[in-house]
Amino acid sequence: MKKILFTILMASSLVAIHSCGRDFEEINTDTSKILNPSVGSLLAPVQLEMSTYNYKRANDYTFDVMQSALDFPNEGNTYSRYYLTEASGTGFWNTSYKWLKQVRDMRIAAEKENDKNYLAIAKVMNAWIYSNLTDAFGDIPFSEALKMEEGIMKPKFDKQKDIYTALLNDLKEANSLFDTTKKLSEIDLFYNANNSNDGILQWKKFCNSLSLRLLTRSLNKNGDLNVHVRIQEIVNNPTVYPLFTSNTDSAVLSLSGIAPYLPPVARPQDFTTGRAAGEFFIDEMKKNNDPRMSMFFSTAKDLATNTSIGYKGAPSGYQLGTVFSYQPSNLNQNLAKAPMKILLMTYSELQFILAELSFKNIIGGNTETYYKNGVTSIIEQWGAVVPANYFTNTNVAYNQSLERIMLQKYLSLFFVDHQQWYEFNRTGLPMLPNNGGLMNDGKMPKRFMYPPNAKVMNPENYQNAAQAIGGDNINTKLWWQQ
Repeated sequence: MKKILFTILMASSLVAIHSCGRDFEEINTDTSKILNPSVGSLLAPVQLEMSTYNYKRANDYTFDVMQSALDFPNEGNTYSRYYLTEASGTGFWNTSYKWLKQVRDMRIAAEKENDKNYLAIAKVMNAWIYSNLTDAFGDIPFSEALKMEEGIMKPKFDKQKDIYTALLNDLKEANSLFDTTKKLSEIDLFYNANNSNDGILQWKKFCNSLSLRLLTRSLNKNGDLNVHVRIQEIVNNPTVYPLFTSNTDSAVLSLSGIAPYLPPVARPQDFTTGRAAGEFFIDEMKKNNDPRMSMFFSTAKDLATNTSIGYKGAPSGYQLGTVFSYQPSNLNQNLAKAPMKILLMTYSELQFILAELSFKNIIGGNTETYYKNGVTSIIEQWGAVVPANYFTNTNVAYNQSLERIMLQKYLSLFFVDHQQWYEFNRTGLPMLPNNGGLMNDGKMPKRFMYPPNAKVMNPENYQNAAQAIGGDNINTKLWWQQ
């Protein structure tokens, strides 16, 4: 019976195909697929998807390991206790490579269309995504990655030093490619460069500011990359290498709340369910009388009297069995509501970079001025007002120390993908407390372990990479951490 039915169905299909006058190849062609997309159409999806995913990474991972927030109450294995598995970085790995493929397609299309601005932007986007990826894992597929059409199914893992070298060279080339007399042909979600030539200049500023982020991250490897000279080349030539000059230059994604520009967290209540604000982060903001406090956090409540006790967080990695007499502050649900802005790299971050470089006598300029600009601009970036006497507070005033610079930079990087984590692993600052319940011997994880798919699908190159970095575990130091 099944054989008869199958014969009837096949016969019917063949009659239908013949009657329509269409051949088998035509029937099996996916007409919904855009085979030759314009170069401009490739940019906005990458901007939207990678930015919103990085928002989720800050929310799901960085908040916890960097004591901005924590699962609460919890007695189990969590990121806030430095518990990571081989799956902890899997989503970040897969999502990054997915959109890096589209960035590669954009670069190829830009070269084909001889569009220098899109070619430059492709190089900037590539450097932004790849730098975050290698800073999370170390050695990763790079030079042979995303080349399945060339028959490379099992790409080698490149050395992080070589990746940094290539990315910095690409950013330098991108800076020379930008044509500020021309606009983009299609939508640009960061700088609206399809409507204004000024947007191309802002892309150029992002390019060079990103270069300084990478160069500062690799300060310990000055001998490997000639880092100091390259920093000075950028900072001392603002006409050739323009940098962010105000908050309007910050790389930011604005989400209106109207599809497709929806918040990354679908329901605001999910943003605060089962969590608390971190004690360390809140205490540092309280010392500053930081005007962003109410924007970031709710107030705590005494459980006995059901009354507000102001802003009070829970200690990250608290000792198992701790009993709390209060309901800690939580994150403000407005952080998950549209309209909203997702921060990718801010003018404030650049100012803290310049403050550190000046402090270390790598560049000129006044360290205190850079520092104050960094503190002031991030408060204003969030829409708050800096009090007139803000820097008379001894907890905010510049005190001639790198610790003060890095503490305020830490606060400024709130909600910027993994940047707090990367900077802590570079400098060990700010000094985060061990509240008695941390795992991993109380040591901050240095990296993610490689995801399972890399081990299963590319075992030989995975083994080579794991051996080269000194072992695939969360305590292995990356190249720039050594």
